Amino acid sequence: MDAATAPHRIPPEMPQYGEENHIFELMQVTGHPCPSRRWRRLGSLHCDVGCAAGTRSWGRVARPRSSPTRDNMLEQLLIHQPEDPIPFMIQHLHRDNDNVPRIVILGPPASGKTTIAMWLCKHLNSSLLTLENLILNEFSYTATEARRLYLQRKTVPSALLVQLIQERLAEEDCIKQGWILDGIPETREQALRIQTLGITPRHVIVLSAPDTVLIERNLGKRIDPQTGEIYHTTFDWPPESEIQNRLMVPEDISELETAQKLLEYHRNIIRVIPSYPKILKVISADQPCVDVFYQALTYVQSNHRTNAPFTPRVLLLGPVGSGKSLQAALLAQKYRLVNVCCGQLLKEAVADRTTFGELIQPFFEKEMAVPDSLLMKVLSQRLDQQDCIQKGWVLHGVPRDLDQAHLLNSLGYNPNRVFFLNVPFDSIMERLTLRRIDPVTGERYHLMYKPPPTMEIQARLLQNPKDAEEQVKLKMDLFYRNSADLEQLYGSAITLNGDQDPYTVFEYIESGIINPLPKKIP
Repeated sequence: MDAATAPHRIPPEMPQYGEENHIFELMQVTGHPCPSRRWRRLGSLHCDVGCAAGTRSWGRVARPRSSPTRDNMLEQLLIHQPEDPIPFMIQHLHRDNDNVPRIVILGPPASGKTTIAMWLCKHLNSSLLTLENLILNEFSYTATEARRLYLQRKTVPSALLVQLIQERLAEEDCIKQGWILDGIPETREQALRIQTLGITPRHVIVLSAPDTVLIERNLGKRIDPQTGEIYHTTFDWPPESEIQNRLMVPEDISELETAQKLLEYHRNIIRVIPSYPKILKVISADQPCVDVFYQALTYVQSNHRTNAPFTPRVLLLGPVGSGKSLQAALLAQKYRLVNVCCGQLLKEAVADRTTFGELIQPFFEKEMAVPDSLLMKVLSQRLDQQDCIQKGWVLHGVPRDLDQAHLLNSLGYNPNRVFFLNVPFDSIMERLTLRRIDPVTGERYHLMYKPPPTMEIQARLLQNPKDAEEQVKLKMDLFYRNSADLEQLYGSAITLNGDQDPYTVFEYIESGIINPLPKKIP
């Protein structure tokens, strides 16, 4: 399997930039007048961008309703990441081009993509970009070089083609009226190069038809050299004799040549499609051209749902026995976050006899702390997996001190929600030191909350050495020795009283995840 077809990973810098500059909160502003002081700096330019229809629920996390202006602004902010987002937003709003078409039409030879693209351009009053008209630009040195290479090789290098597209899209007609790319990108490389430049279509259409139909259709294709219009000897013959007389047979339309092009197209298109998730629509081209056009027109005039910009990366901190594991499990169950317990990861690595596990095992046998460098390698391996990146995670068991926290941040694993669970010393001692286990059945008991049913069971109960009073005191002292530094590092952390019903604590944590971070008064 080609690794390039794997799902794209959003760079961690994008959501971090958005959260640090409160971009997502600006996009979710509702009501008039705008309550955000930073948002009011935009004046009356487009206040309704942030106030355009409230919010709608996404899973359990509130998100804005889809608005082309807001969506495009958010997209451009995360791509360009200006130091001060407000002037960038003002400039963006002055352009007033968020509703213009940005369309890509792909399809095999003879599928009718050029015809559909031309009809859409006329209907939407947009600019058509094809390989042919890009390289014919007489005022561009890049186009001159591309034209020279095309005459020699019948192809244009991807880097040069993408540069041509970038230059063309910077012209005023494309900015003000929108654009339609016909048959570009052809390869995965071109698609990635285009995305790297921040060129993002709003709609992608892929035309599809059986190869036998396409080969037969290609044989009857004719082109008007004056207008560029495409006709067909069977399906679309012009009634005017003047046009009939000047029609030309295009090159490379024989059955063998068409079959070779189809083979190359099928090889490339399966690698291009994953570049446009959620904005791509496949339309059957094996139907009248007018029907294909109206299906395409209906699609490009629709708006997409806004992707939720906030992926939870939750860090739970607290002394031993404060309930971090239970709260992490509840969060993972309700919000489908990945529950990442550092201690459990280390045990799994040892049990699975991985490379890291073999290095960790000697420390386990000697009951020594695992070095931070080794611990972070195991943790990085888990947080870099696709489920953590897409769904978000809830982490507990690390960091235990300031050095681990700095190391975690240096690796790019910055939590966007941090909760400290405070529990009094007496409550923790009561929770942990009274825990017991039945060595016969493996059943767990608590002498106060879940006492054994019979004296016989009680007589054989054992205490885990880790629950001994001295061990619990040692772990609590270690945590509180480092907690002040951690609280200072995570200045936006929310401190909760963990000595409550677990579901009450969960509700507080839940509200801290869904709602924006509270503004602390200096």
